[in-house]
Amino acid sequence: MITLVFSNGLNGYQGMKARMTSKGAEKMTQSTIGVDISKETLDVHRHPEGEHRQFSNTAEGFRSLVKWLGKEPVSRVVFEATGAYHRAFERALSRADLPLAKINPLHAKRFGQALGQLAKTDKMDASLLARFGVAIEPRTRPAPPQILCDLKDLHVARIALIKDRTAAKNRHKNLSLPILKRQTEQRLKQIEKQLAEIEAAIMDIIQADPDLARRLTILTSIPGVAERSAFALLIDMPELGTLNSQTAAGLSGTAPMVRQSGKRKGKSFVQGGRPQVRQALYMPALVATRFNPDMKAKYDQLKAAGKPSKVAITAVMRKLIILANALLRDQRMWHEKAA
Repeated sequence: MITLVFSNGLNGYQGMKARMTSKGAEKMTQSTIGVDISKETLDVHRHPEGEHRQFSNTAEGFRSLVKWLGKEPVSRVVFEATGAYHRAFERALSRADLPLAKINPLHAKRFGQALGQLAKTDKMDASLLARFGVAIEPRTRPAPPQILCDLKDLHVARIALIKDRTAAKNRHKNLSLPILKRQTEQRLKQIEKQLAEIEAAIMDIIQADPDLARRLTILTSIPGVAERSAFALLIDMPELGTLNSQTAAGLSGTAPMVRQSGKRKGKSFVQGGRPQVRQALYMPALVATRFNPDMKAKYDQLKAAGKPSKVAITAVMRKLIILANALLRDQRMWHEKAA
């Protein structure tokens, strides 16, 4: 009886081992692709084969790359976020149903430092990205919809205009020559007009899409979150509503980072995440401490415990993004008992 059970167990183990070996072999037959993207070219490395190719960063180059990649199974295509240079590439490969892993350039840089790679060429960078894909196995995602890319472009232009407006206002304070003051005032009027046009274009795109319009309505139902803050969150954090609370706080850059080693316990502080999301949350948090009962209670509680105003405001920002994520996930409007 005992021998029979042991034999069946052994057979089961051998069967499981065979399945694991089969999966491992299947994984080994798949290539990991690293792509270093520049304005003119795409340097591509196939790991573990060690093949390297260079393609033009054009529609024709994308077609040639997809054809070349189709020769062998691909587990993921790893590339860095490079703004305007990677967008057309990302859309073209997404249409070809290739598994895309877009990573933060800082992560790739730190990975290279960990490997002791000091030299830098496009070919070496492509190889590094492929090795990053094998070691880290970053998550693959399809390219974002064109509507989000358009909104992102408009939002980036809006942020640039706001910076220009701030700089122009600062210059105007120190000007004494009438001609310079007049030109600066004209520039400020032009900036205000352009800002209004861009914000109107953003709202038109959002209102034309039922899902985005619904998400905007949910966000603006939260006391303290105005339309401008809401569309900033929608554009810079499109994953909102699909995350858990910890991930939402981490992506927004409002989660405290613990610093502890041995007996030493350093102060926690916020770090990382998306700074533009953190900036978009600051003014809503200030308003919420006055007009949102739940957020005001949290702020007052922290202040009464002796926390600095900055720490209390950051906690309100974190509470706001977690609340926004929950409301979007559940597709419901804010009410006082939701927090």
